[in-house]
Amino acid sequence: MAYVVKGEGETILSVHGIFGGYDQAYDSVKSFSSQYRIVAPSRFGYLGSDVKGDGTPAEQAKAFVELLDKLGIDKVYVLGQSAGGTIAIRFALDYPERVKGLILFSSAMPFTEKPEKYAEYAGPPSFLVNDCAMFLISPLFEPIMGMEPSTIYSMLPISERKRGVALDASINNPDMARNFHDYKIESLQAPTLILAAKDDKLVGFEQTEQAVKRFPNRTSIFFETGGHLMVGHSEKIERAVVKFIDEND
Repeated sequence: MAYVVKGEGETILSVHGIFGGYDQAYDSVKSFSSQYRIVAPSRFGYLGSDVKGDGTPAEQAKAFVELLDKLGIDKVYVLGQSAGGTIAIRFALDYPERVKGLILFSSAMPFTEKPEKYAEYAGPPSFLVNDCAMFLISPLFEPIMGMEPSTIYSMLPISERKRGVALDASINNPDMARNFHDYKIESLQAPTLILAAKDDKLVGFEQTEQAVKRFPNRTSIFFETGGHLMVGHSEKIERAVVKFIDEND
């Protein structure tokens, strides 16, 4: 497992989304490194990290426990972004004794009931998962995903993230639908901070709005605009996260 550790104080375990890696996991929360310790690993199949077992969310959560044990860290605030939210939720459910708080940032969300149908493969087709193809379609990032074309540069090199993308699409992303009854959200012990934008084109706000009701000890902050990356709200988000950690320390 490849990872970055920086800073001191309360620990934030940053769990990146699809096309990520330790670089994205750290960059997205680096503003907190002056106040907290950041642990930013690459998830299975991403940028220097191998895949253990089948690569399920439960196996990835277990690997995070092994990493924290190696680093001598007892408890963390786990922050899940986008597709990484599934792993963060799984970690909080399986290892409540290791979690001080759960922070979900434009996160994948659980369902309120088991869906009759769901995508068995929830991700980009394999022929698009390479540098050339992504550069060609990057002008479409804005109309399709609500993200600037320059987002492509945070995804490179795609060749070192390809296995992780395939694992997300086939195993991780469908998991909360496929194994609905294993996600007993109402039993979560950790306080939860949920951050989302209503115009997010990748995570439907309607599902988010319904799903948050399942989290028993939650604080929800919804922005009217900002898209999947919640552009323009970095200061408000930082204040909310600092307040959340201070209140639960």
